[in-house]
Amino acid sequence: MEGRVLVTGAAGFIGFHLSRRLLAEGYTVYGIDNLNAYYDPALKRARLHLLESHPGFQFQRLDLADRAGMEGLFAKTPFAAVVNLAAQAGVRHSLKAPHDYVDSNLQGFLNILEGCRHQQVEHLLFASSSSVYGANSRLPYSVHDPVDHPVSLYAATKRAGELMAHSYAHLYRIPMTGLRFFTVYGPWGRPDMAYFSFTQKILAGEKIPVFNHGQMQRDFTYIDDIVEAVLRLLPLVPAPQSSWPQDPASSAAPFRIYNIGNHQPVALLDFIHVLEEALGRRATLELLPMQDGDVHATYAEVSELQQAVDFAPRTALATGIARFVAWYRDYYGG
Repeated sequence: MEGRVLVTGAAGFIGFHLSRRLLAEGYTVYGIDNLNAYYDPALKRARLHLLESHPGFQFQRLDLADRAGMEGLFAKTPFAAVVNLAAQAGVRHSLKAPHDYVDSNLQGFLNILEGCRHQQVEHLLFASSSSVYGANSRLPYSVHDPVDHPVSLYAATKRAGELMAHSYAHLYRIPMTGLRFFTVYGPWGRPDMAYFSFTQKILAGEKIPVFNHGQMQRDFTYIDDIVEAVLRLLPLVPAPQSSWPQDPASSAAPFRIYNIGNHQPVALLDFIHVLEEALGRRATLELLPMQDGDVHATYAEVSELQQAVDFAPRTALATGIARFVAWYRDYYGG
Protein backbone atom coordinates (compact mmCIF):
# COMPACT_ATOMS: atom_id res chain seq x y z
CA MET A 1 0.00 0.00 0.00
CA GLU A 2 1.37 3.39 -1.02
CA GLY A 3 0.43 6.91 -0.01
CA ARG A 4 -0.23 8.80 3.19
CA VAL A 5 -1.41 6.91 6.29
CA LEU A 6 -3.47 8.70 8.94
CA VAL A 7 -2.60 7.51 12.45
CA THR A 8 -4.94 8.78 15.15
CA GLY A 9 -3.55 8.87 18.66
CA ALA A 10 -0.08 9.33 17.17
CA ALA A 11 1.32 10.69 20.45
CA GLY A 12 -0.06 7.73 22.36
CA PHE A 13 1.80 4.55 23.25
CA ILE A 14 0.86 2.33 20.31
CA GLY A 15 0.37 5.23 17.91
CA PHE A 16 3.89 6.50 18.54
CA HIS A 17 5.51 3.11 17.97
CA LEU A 18 3.43 2.38 14.87
CA SER A 19 4.13 5.82 13.38
CA ARG A 20 7.85 5.41 13.94
CA ARG A 21 7.83 1.99 12.27
CA LEU A 22 5.74 3.22 9.33
CA LEU A 23 8.18 6.07 8.78
CA ALA A 24 11.11 3.65 8.88
CA GLU A 25 9.34 1.54 6.25
CA GLY A 26 9.02 4.55 3.92
CA TYR A 27 5.39 5.52 4.53
CA THR A 28 4.25 9.11 4.85
CA VAL A 29 2.43 9.51 8.16
CA TYR A 30 -0.11 12.15 9.13
CA GLY A 31 -0.67 11.99 12.89
CA ILE A 32 -3.39 13.52 15.01
CA ASP A 33 -3.80 13.55 18.78
CA ASN A 34 -5.61 15.75 21.28
CA LEU A 35 -2.77 15.47 23.84
CA ASN A 36 -5.27 15.24 26.69
CA ALA A 37 -4.37 14.96 30.36
CA TYR A 38 -5.64 11.42 31.02
CA TYR A 39 -1.99 10.75 31.78
CA ASP A 40 1.08 13.02 31.73
CA PRO A 41 0.97 15.09 28.51
CA ALA A 42 4.74 15.62 28.82
CA LEU A 43 5.27 11.95 27.94
CA LYS A 44 3.04 12.37 24.88
CA ARG A 45 4.94 15.47 23.81
CA ALA A 46 8.26 13.63 24.23
CA ARG A 47 7.04 10.85 21.93
CA LEU A 48 5.79 13.44 19.46
CA HIS A 49 9.12 15.27 19.50
CA LEU A 50 10.87 12.11 18.25
CA LEU A 51 8.35 11.71 15.43
CA GLU A 52 8.43 15.34 14.33
CA SER A 53 12.14 15.09 13.53
CA HIS A 54 11.27 12.82 10.58
CA PRO A 55 10.55 14.60 7.26
CA GLY A 56 7.79 12.13 6.38
CA PHE A 57 5.71 13.00 9.44
CA GLN A 58 3.02 15.67 9.73
CA PHE A 59 1.06 16.39 12.88
CA GLN A 60 -2.13 18.22 13.81
CA ARG A 61 -3.49 18.60 17.30
CA LEU A 62 -7.08 17.50 16.89
CA ASP A 63 -9.74 15.75 18.95
CA LEU A 64 -11.67 12.94 17.25
CA ALA A 65 -14.86 14.30 18.78
CA ASP A 66 -14.37 17.65 17.00
CA ARG A 67 -16.78 17.01 14.13
CA ALA A 68 -15.95 20.14 12.14
CA GLY A 69 -12.22 19.62 12.62
CA MET A 70 -12.40 15.99 11.49
CA GLU A 71 -14.53 16.92 8.46
CA GLY A 72 -11.96 19.54 7.53
CA LEU A 73 -9.08 17.08 7.90
CA PHE A 74 -10.60 14.52 5.55
CA ALA A 75 -11.75 17.23 3.11
CA LYS A 76 -8.27 18.64 2.59
CA THR A 77 -5.95 15.64 3.08
CA PRO A 78 -6.16 12.38 1.10
CA PHE A 79 -5.29 9.14 2.91
CA ALA A 80 -4.61 5.73 1.43
CA ALA A 81 -5.30 4.14 4.79
CA VAL A 82 -6.36 5.09 8.30
CA VAL A 83 -5.24 3.43 11.54
CA ASN A 84 -7.49 4.56 14.38
CA LEU A 85 -5.65 4.14 17.68
CA ALA A 86 -7.05 7.18 19.48
CA ALA A 87 -9.47 6.31 22.25
CA GLN A 88 -10.32 6.96 25.85
CA ALA A 89 -8.66 3.98 27.47
CA GLY A 90 -8.87 2.44 30.92
CA VAL A 91 -11.47 0.20 32.50
CA ARG A 92 -11.41 1.82 35.94
CA HIS A 93 -11.55 5.37 34.59
CA SER A 94 -14.75 4.44 32.75
CA LEU A 95 -16.43 4.00 36.14
CA LYS A 96 -15.59 7.60 37.01
CA ALA A 97 -15.90 9.49 33.72
CA PRO A 98 -18.27 7.60 31.40
CA HIS A 99 -18.95 10.57 29.14
CA ASP A 100 -15.28 10.64 28.09
CA TYR A 101 -15.78 7.21 26.53
CA VAL A 102 -18.88 8.19 24.61
CA ASP A 103 -17.19 11.34 23.28
CA SER A 104 -14.01 9.62 22.11
CA ASN A 105 -14.86 5.98 21.44
CA LEU A 106 -18.31 6.50 19.94
CA GLN A 107 -18.71 10.06 18.66
CA GLY A 108 -15.04 10.31 17.75
CA PHE A 109 -15.04 6.97 15.97
CA LEU A 110 -18.18 7.97 14.05
CA ASN A 111 -16.28 11.00 12.76
CA ILE A 112 -13.52 8.65 11.56
CA LEU A 113 -16.05 6.41 9.81
CA GLU A 114 -17.70 9.38 8.13
CA GLY A 115 -14.34 10.70 6.96
CA CYS A 116 -13.44 7.33 5.49
CA ARG A 117 -16.84 7.13 3.80
CA HIS A 118 -16.60 10.52 2.11
CA GLN A 119 -13.01 9.94 1.05
CA GLN A 120 -13.45 6.25 0.11
CA VAL A 121 -10.32 5.28 2.04
CA GLU A 122 -8.77 2.02 0.84
CA HIS A 123 -8.50 0.45 4.30
CA LEU A 124 -9.46 1.41 7.85
CA LEU A 125 -7.79 -0.49 10.69
CA PHE A 126 -9.11 0.29 14.16
CA ALA A 127 -8.08 -0.62 17.68
CA SER A 128 -10.50 -2.74 19.63
CA SER A 129 -9.63 -4.57 22.84
CA SER A 130 -9.54 -7.95 24.54
CA SER A 131 -12.01 -6.39 26.99
CA VAL A 132 -14.83 -7.03 24.49
CA TYR A 133 -14.78 -10.70 25.56
CA GLY A 134 -16.21 -9.54 28.90
CA ALA A 135 -18.01 -12.28 30.81
CA ASN A 136 -16.94 -14.92 28.30
CA SER A 137 -15.20 -17.57 30.44
CA ARG A 138 -14.10 -19.86 27.60
CA LEU A 139 -10.34 -19.65 27.12
CA PRO A 140 -8.48 -18.92 24.97
CA TYR A 141 -10.53 -16.05 23.61
CA SER A 142 -11.34 -16.71 19.97
CA VAL A 143 -12.59 -14.28 17.35
CA HIS A 144 -15.17 -16.98 16.56
CA ASP A 145 -16.74 -16.55 20.02
CA PRO A 146 -19.72 -14.25 20.63
CA VAL A 147 -18.90 -11.06 22.55
CA ASP A 148 -22.28 -9.94 23.83
CA HIS A 149 -21.62 -9.44 27.55
CA PRO A 150 -19.17 -6.59 28.27
CA VAL A 151 -18.45 -5.97 31.96
CA SER A 152 -17.32 -2.33 31.71
CA LEU A 153 -18.42 0.73 29.78
CA TYR A 154 -14.97 0.85 28.18
CA ALA A 155 -15.51 -2.66 26.82
CA ALA A 156 -19.02 -1.76 25.69
CA THR A 157 -17.75 1.23 23.69
CA LYS A 158 -15.07 -0.92 22.06
CA ARG A 159 -17.64 -3.53 21.07
CA ALA A 160 -19.95 -0.79 19.84
CA GLY A 161 -17.10 0.50 17.69
CA GLU A 162 -16.76 -2.92 16.07
CA LEU A 163 -20.47 -2.93 15.26
CA MET A 164 -20.38 0.62 13.91
CA ALA A 165 -17.44 -0.28 11.70
CA HIS A 166 -19.20 -3.33 10.36
CA SER A 167 -22.28 -1.31 9.44
CA TYR A 168 -20.12 1.11 7.42
CA ALA A 169 -18.25 -1.75 5.76
CA HIS A 170 -21.60 -3.24 4.77
CA LEU A 171 -23.29 -0.04 3.64
CA TYR A 172 -20.41 1.69 1.88
CA ARG A 173 -18.04 -1.20 1.09
CA ILE A 174 -15.16 0.41 2.99
CA PRO A 175 -12.66 -2.37 3.88
CA MET A 176 -12.19 -2.48 7.66
CA THR A 177 -10.06 -4.53 10.03
CA GLY A 178 -10.65 -4.63 13.79
CA LEU A 179 -7.65 -5.24 16.05
CA ARG A 180 -8.33 -6.76 19.47
CA PHE A 181 -5.20 -5.89 21.43
CA PHE A 182 -4.24 -7.85 24.55
CA THR A 183 -2.47 -6.00 27.44
CA VAL A 184 0.18 -4.13 25.47
CA TYR A 185 3.40 -3.18 27.29
CA GLY A 186 6.87 -1.89 26.54
CA PRO A 187 9.08 1.24 26.38
CA TRP A 188 7.26 4.58 26.15
CA GLY A 189 4.21 2.86 27.66
CA ARG A 190 1.14 4.26 29.40
CA PRO A 191 1.59 5.30 33.06
CA ASP A 192 -1.92 4.09 33.92
CA MET A 193 -1.00 0.49 33.06
CA ALA A 194 -0.15 -1.85 35.93
CA TYR A 195 3.41 -2.68 34.84
CA PHE A 196 4.23 1.04 34.65
CA SER A 197 2.69 2.03 37.98
CA PHE A 198 4.16 -1.08 39.66
CA THR A 199 7.62 0.00 38.49
CA GLN A 200 7.13 3.50 39.88
CA LYS A 201 5.95 2.20 43.24
CA ILE A 202 8.57 -0.54 43.61
CA LEU A 203 11.39 1.95 42.96
CA ALA A 204 9.80 4.38 45.42
CA GLY A 205 9.47 1.68 48.08
CA GLU A 206 5.67 1.91 48.06
CA LYS A 207 3.10 -0.87 48.19
CA ILE A 208 1.65 -2.02 44.89
CA PRO A 209 -2.09 -2.76 44.71
CA VAL A 210 -2.70 -6.38 43.66
CA PHE A 211 -6.36 -6.95 42.85
CA ASN A 212 -8.24 -10.21 43.36
CA HIS A 213 -5.38 -11.12 45.71
CA GLY A 214 -3.18 -11.79 42.69
CA GLN A 215 -5.44 -14.50 41.28
CA MET A 216 -5.54 -13.04 37.78
CA GLN A 217 -3.88 -13.79 34.44
CA ARG A 218 -3.06 -11.47 31.57
CA ASP A 219 -1.84 -12.08 28.04
CA PHE A 220 0.99 -9.53 28.08
CA THR A 221 1.89 -8.52 24.52
CA TYR A 222 5.08 -6.63 23.69
CA ILE A 223 4.69 -3.42 21.70
CA ASP A 224 7.00 -4.44 18.84
CA ASP A 225 4.86 -7.52 18.22
CA ILE A 226 1.72 -5.39 18.13
CA VAL A 227 3.30 -3.05 15.60
CA GLU A 228 4.57 -5.90 13.42
CA ALA A 229 1.10 -7.43 13.27
CA VAL A 230 -0.54 -4.10 12.35
CA LEU A 231 2.11 -3.41 9.71
CA ARG A 232 1.47 -6.78 8.09
CA LEU A 233 -2.30 -6.32 8.18
CA LEU A 234 -2.16 -2.82 6.67
CA PRO A 235 -1.87 -3.97 3.02
CA LEU A 236 -4.17 -6.97 3.61
CA VAL A 237 -7.37 -5.26 2.50
CA PRO A 238 -10.44 -7.37 3.42
CA ALA A 239 -12.72 -8.51 0.62
CA PRO A 240 -16.38 -9.50 0.92
CA GLN A 241 -17.07 -13.20 1.41
CA SER A 242 -19.53 -14.52 -1.15
CA SER A 243 -20.24 -17.61 0.97
CA TRP A 244 -20.18 -16.16 4.48
CA PRO A 245 -20.32 -18.96 7.09
CA GLN A 246 -22.26 -16.80 9.63
CA ASP A 247 -19.13 -16.49 11.77
CA PRO A 248 -18.36 -13.51 14.09
CA ALA A 249 -14.77 -13.23 12.81
CA SER A 250 -15.68 -12.48 9.21
CA SER A 251 -18.51 -11.04 7.16
CA ALA A 252 -20.21 -10.83 3.79
CA ALA A 253 -18.96 -7.21 3.97
CA PRO A 254 -15.24 -6.32 3.58
CA PHE A 255 -14.67 -6.67 7.32
CA ARG A 256 -12.38 -8.81 9.50
CA ILE A 257 -11.50 -9.08 13.19
CA TYR A 258 -8.18 -10.34 14.59
CA ASN A 259 -6.82 -11.01 18.06
CA ILE A 260 -3.32 -9.64 18.59
CA GLY A 261 -1.95 -11.18 21.76
CA ASN A 262 1.04 -13.17 22.96
CA HIS A 263 -1.20 -16.26 23.45
CA GLN A 264 0.68 -17.07 26.68
CA PRO A 265 -1.25 -15.84 29.73
CA VAL A 266 0.86 -15.07 32.78
CA ALA A 267 -0.32 -15.14 36.39
CA LEU A 268 -0.17 -11.69 37.96
CA LEU A 269 2.12 -12.83 40.80
CA ASP A 270 4.50 -14.39 38.27
CA PHE A 271 4.48 -11.15 36.31
CA ILE A 272 5.40 -9.21 39.47
CA HIS A 273 8.30 -11.61 40.04
CA VAL A 274 9.61 -10.97 36.51
CA LEU A 275 9.39 -7.22 37.15
CA GLU A 276 11.22 -7.62 40.48
CA GLU A 277 14.03 -9.50 38.73
CA ALA A 278 14.39 -6.78 36.09
CA LEU A 279 14.39 -3.99 38.70
CA GLY A 280 16.56 -5.79 41.22
CA ARG A 281 14.06 -4.80 43.92
CA ARG A 282 11.41 -6.65 45.91
CA ALA A 283 7.80 -5.50 45.78
CA THR A 284 5.58 -4.97 48.79
CA LEU A 285 2.13 -6.25 47.91
CA GLU A 286 -1.20 -4.80 49.00
CA LEU A 287 -3.67 -7.61 48.33
CA LEU A 288 -7.09 -6.27 47.40
CA PRO A 289 -10.42 -7.68 46.21
CA MET A 290 -11.48 -7.83 42.58
CA GLN A 291 -12.31 -4.47 41.01
CA ASP A 292 -15.54 -3.73 39.18
CA GLY A 293 -15.12 -4.14 35.43
CA ASP A 294 -12.09 -6.45 35.65
CA VAL A 295 -11.92 -9.99 34.31
CA HIS A 296 -10.04 -12.91 35.82
CA ALA A 297 -8.02 -13.86 32.76
CA THR A 298 -7.24 -12.88 29.19
CA TYR A 299 -5.78 -15.32 26.68
CA ALA A 300 -5.61 -14.74 22.92
CA GLU A 301 -6.20 -17.41 20.32
CA VAL A 302 -4.28 -16.10 17.29
CA SER A 303 -4.49 -18.77 14.58
CA GLU A 304 -6.44 -16.44 12.25
CA LEU A 305 -3.71 -13.81 12.53
CA GLN A 306 -1.05 -16.43 11.85
CA GLN A 307 -2.88 -17.73 8.81
CA ALA A 308 -3.51 -14.25 7.45
CA VAL A 309 -0.02 -12.72 7.78
CA ASP A 310 2.28 -15.57 8.85
CA PHE A 311 2.99 -13.90 12.17
CA ALA A 312 1.99 -14.12 15.82
CA PRO A 313 3.41 -12.19 18.80
CA ARG A 314 6.26 -14.10 20.43
CA THR A 315 8.40 -11.81 22.61
CA ALA A 316 9.06 -13.45 25.99
CA LEU A 317 7.80 -11.50 29.00
CA ALA A 318 11.24 -11.37 30.65
CA THR A 319 12.74 -9.90 27.46
CA GLY A 320 10.02 -7.30 27.04
CA ILE A 321 10.02 -6.23 30.70
CA ALA A 322 13.82 -5.89 30.68
CA ARG A 323 13.54 -3.54 27.70
CA PHE A 324 10.83 -1.52 29.42
CA VAL A 325 12.85 -1.20 32.63
CA ALA A 326 15.93 -0.10 30.68
CA TRP A 327 13.87 2.59 28.97
CA TYR A 328 12.20 3.64 32.24
CA ARG A 329 15.55 4.10 34.02
CA ASP A 330 16.92 6.07 31.06
CA TYR A 331 13.85 8.30 30.76
CA TYR A 332 13.09 8.90 34.45
CA GLY A 333 16.43 8.06 36.05
CA GLY A 334 16.82 5.79 39.06
